[in-house]
Amino acid sequence: MDASCRICSGPVKAFVDLGRQPRGNAFPRAGQVADEFRYQLVVGMCDTCTMVQLMADIPQEVRYHDEYPYHASNSVVHSRHFEGLARHFLDKELTGPDPFIAEIGSNDGVMLATIAAAGVRHLGIEPSTQVAEMSRARGVRVLSQFFDESSAGPIRAEHGPADVMFGANVIAHISHLASVLKGAKKLLGPGGVFVFEEPYLGSVIEQTAFDILYDEHSFVFSVRAIQAAAEPYGLELVDAEPVALHGGSMRYTLGQPGARPVGPGVPALLAAEAAQGLGEHATLEAFARRAERIRDELTALVGSLRAEGRTVVGYGAPAKITTVTNYCGFGPDVIPFVCDSTPSKQGRVVAGSHIPVVTPAVFAESDADYAILFAWNHAEEIMAKERAFAARGGRWLLYVPEVHIV
Repeated sequence: MDASCRICSGPVKAFVDLGRQPRGNAFPRAGQVADEFRYQLVVGMCDTCTMVQLMADIPQEVRYHDEYPYHASNSVVHSRHFEGLARHFLDKELTGPDPFIAEIGSNDGVMLATIAAAGVRHLGIEPSTQVAEMSRARGVRVLSQFFDESSAGPIRAEHGPADVMFGANVIAHISHLASVLKGAKKLLGPGGVFVFEEPYLGSVIEQTAFDILYDEHSFVFSVRAIQAAAEPYGLELVDAEPVALHGGSMRYTLGQPGARPVGPGVPALLAAEAAQGLGEHATLEAFARRAERIRDELTALVGSLRAEGRTVVGYGAPAKITTVTNYCGFGPDVIPFVCDSTPSKQGRVVAGSHIPVVTPAVFAESDADYAILFAWNHAEEIMAKERAFAARGGRWLLYVPEVHIV
């Protein structure tokens, strides 16, 4: 499968194929699975700019819909993180006479609620109407549309230049990234910054976190790739900082060229990436082989536990559960249910694998022997909350970075 890079038009070479997959965040009702959307989940890297990207282009209107089920506020860890980040912006960036911040993919207002409470001008740009309404209920001003070059002009005309543009776990989701960068160039003020946090390729490779690959993740960013992507569109990478969320993320800061000094994190991380071999196909192909081995070990372990009469259920239904269950061939005959605290997912099924999503109360009342922790990036938070499961002899089954039982 050949493709051209969405950023620089260079040749993209595939390195992993995770099979036919549905939309990660679809979560249909049991009676709505007959005509599920499917695509071949193949990921490649550009030979020119090293941007890692999906080979298929899934229309954003298919991925983000009125019933989009991800709510950032459901995680205590995430809520605290974004409240802290909002206060950082208030203290360090939004200090002028009439500052303005715009957030791309503002979700349920988890970050902007703190900005709104401080009385600072802001705008959330959120195309999924359900979560946009949740933002508005928290006092956040929201524009329900996608952000790109064409929308940046009208936003600037109404609100003026942005001192801060922000996006969390959304910029890598946008296949038309070039248009987003052009829009950022247009919307940012002379000293403004475009800050975004995304899962980091270095962490994905190191942990063999293959489940981070699904339809919404059009890209998996590295520092080198972001530096290369920003320059043609008149922006400069001025800082990069590791973030603990999602099993290892990176916070990137872009600015107008020459407006700010480049922080020491950028050259240090570029050197670390070179040492890790992130821009080399051999590194990515080794990752693909490890993913295949983890799949085989996980399916074999679950099969042997069931052969012993053990019950294996699932815990947590993030989008990445779709990749894992479909790649491994798990269905409700193998995993009878997965519990999740998100009300909009409960009573539905995991796309493709059709495993029912139930409430945590069902999990608490079950006699499950093992629980696969699909939300492994929230392991500490979940295990602390579900001590009763371990107290009665329940065991956690994880597959990142290796298949193991806790």
